[in-house]
Amino acid sequence: MQIAIIAGEASGDLLGGRLIKALKKHYPNARFEGIAGKEMQQAGCHSLYPMERLSIMGYIEVLPRLFELLKIRKKLVQRWTKNPPDLVIGIDAPAFTLKLEKDLYRKGLTTIHYVSPSVWAWKEGRVKKMRYSMDLMLTLFPFEVDFYKKHNIPAEFVGHPLADEIPLEVDREVARDTLNLDKDAYILAILPGSRHGEIKHLAADFLQAAVLLHQQNPDWLFVVPVVNKPIKAHFLKIKNEVASELPLSIIDGKSRAVMAASNQVLMASGTAVLEGMLLKRPMVAAYRVAPTTARIIRFFNMIKSKYFTLPNNLAGEELVPEVIQESITPEILSQVLMSQFKQSEEDKQYMMQRFNEIHQELRQNASERAAKAIRNVLESKKSEKVAKK
Repeated sequence: MQIAIIAGEASGDLLGGRLIKALKKHYPNARFEGIAGKEMQQAGCHSLYPMERLSIMGYIEVLPRLFELLKIRKKLVQRWTKNPPDLVIGIDAPAFTLKLEKDLYRKGLTTIHYVSPSVWAWKEGRVKKMRYSMDLMLTLFPFEVDFYKKHNIPAEFVGHPLADEIPLEVDREVARDTLNLDKDAYILAILPGSRHGEIKHLAADFLQAAVLLHQQNPDWLFVVPVVNKPIKAHFLKIKNEVASELPLSIIDGKSRAVMAASNQVLMASGTAVLEGMLLKRPMVAAYRVAPTTARIIRFFNMIKSKYFTLPNNLAGEELVPEVIQESITPEILSQVLMSQFKQSEEDKQYMMQRFNEIHQELRQNASERAAKAIRNVLESKKSEKVAKK
């Protein structure tokens, strides 16, 4: 069994690593190659290109690397057309993987996409281009299946691996012991993102908001997890420019443990917000792209969803305050965080109850369900070939 698998960023790499392990239970001798990060490589995938080359967000931001990305995709199509794998799996990174899957599907390969792009939230017209480009869409969230069926695209809900991995109750004190953090302090975790673009767009405002909060609450502890050395260097450069006197605890990696240890979180909108919800921590999420990208999105009216963050979309209400684009200022961020800090016990309990309900709905043994769905597609294809003979 030869399986081609492509991920474009850390969250996809995490899903891919778990999926590879689940697939190996069904196909112990399977060989995997594609574009992989640390998790997928440790699970046994040979990476043909560094995954970091695909980790770009926005329209304008992608331009400097456009020709490189097109070249990588062309070479992958050529490689897998010449030596067809039994299966091609694209994990998230829709701008790169969906076109790759479509090209290979039309050449007769079996293709599966894992993690629905947010077509239900923005640029709904993209879904038309996804027809006849894959054998199956594996979704992490239940409402996505009906959306795809409406557009005649085969889809199956498998749940979210993070919901399986994270316990329904997470002990804050244990997390603090693990990180050697003060067990009695009020901790605000600050997560400005795992990509340079996010650090560039958010870190300065996050840090200046922390300065304002520190002035009001000098006993608070501010903790920042950083994903790797380059991101740490980028973050510290900005800190030295805008908040050199702010006391911070910086921790290498361990973002989940930092959130688990916290009382409250300020974070970049993305997969980490879902993780924070599963950890049952009050959060404020911020989302900002380059100004030109924002103008393009607004001009073409691309946003179709009421909310940016997954917890809010899943709940159908604002459980996580969202601060977007021009509204992201130190003053607004600090005000929203303080308002959340002061919310009533009743409101806090309601938020925790809704977080818990969503957690249980997503807890489906996702990697194994995804592997079984993939096996079913392969067996169906095999039966079709036998019938034709």
